[in-house]
Amino acid sequence: MSAAASRTAALGDRDRVGLVFVAEMYGVQLDQLGALLALSDRQARALAAGWSGRKLADSAIIGPGPAWVWLTRTGLQACGLRYPAVPPALPRLAHIRATAAVRLALEAAPGFSAAGAHWRSERRLASRLAGRLGSRQHLPDAEVHWPDAGVAEPPAWAGECWAIEVELTAKTITRTVSIMRELLARTGDYGCPGAEASVPGAPARHARAIYLCSPAAARTVRRARDTLGSLAGRIEIRELPASAYLPSPARLVRSAPTASRRGGQ
Repeated sequence: MSAAASRTAALGDRDRVGLVFVAEMYGVQLDQLGALLALSDRQARALAAGWSGRKLADSAIIGPGPAWVWLTRTGLQACGLRYPAVPPALPRLAHIRATAAVRLALEAAPGFSAAGAHWRSERRLASRLAGRLGSRQHLPDAEVHWPDAGVAEPPAWAGECWAIEVELTAKTITRTVSIMRELLARTGDYGCPGAEASVPGAPARHARAIYLCSPAAARTVRRARDTLGSLAGRIEIRELPASAYLPSPARLVRSAPTASRRGGQ
């Protein structure tokens, strides 16, 4: 058995859950890994170190807050995924963290697992396009799918697909309106032929679009929704979870050692 095959065979349930989540989200910070798997900070660090030792993942401090962890090629192969083995993009760290926080909060809600719902990540959606994402096509930050059968008490939205948008900073109202209209008009899956993406009269792919917003972005999103007329009822706006934000620069400065603490220099 090859070394890679041996590492794959040795994956336990916790490893698989954690590694797939990390891969789907591009990477996560260790506190989010701990939240996902109900681990203490020490346990999350130990798990990430174990993955690194088995060549399944890399971990480093690449931005404010806890270290990040992302999968290597071996880790991706162990999970049966074909994503590029790259660290999270530095300009997107804040957005990646916020999106992971939204996913953690939603999946922790009692009705989510009971209804058999599942999160379809932006990374998975993008992989379906195979490099065919046009300059005018917008990808949501995720989709949430709610099955319409198989549970004793299905929710009112059973059978729906939701588009998830995470907004940390405000776009222009014009751009936000354009994205909203595109999401609500879409009829085909991502990766479908272009002629099927938005077919007049066909059932909408996204029953609703859920916007998770920072205070800085919420006003623009509300103003954009208010221009949609009858479509506005399919746009929901909610606050981002408190855990969605990277530490601010001011917080980092206050927590840094002072000169007296370094020996009075």
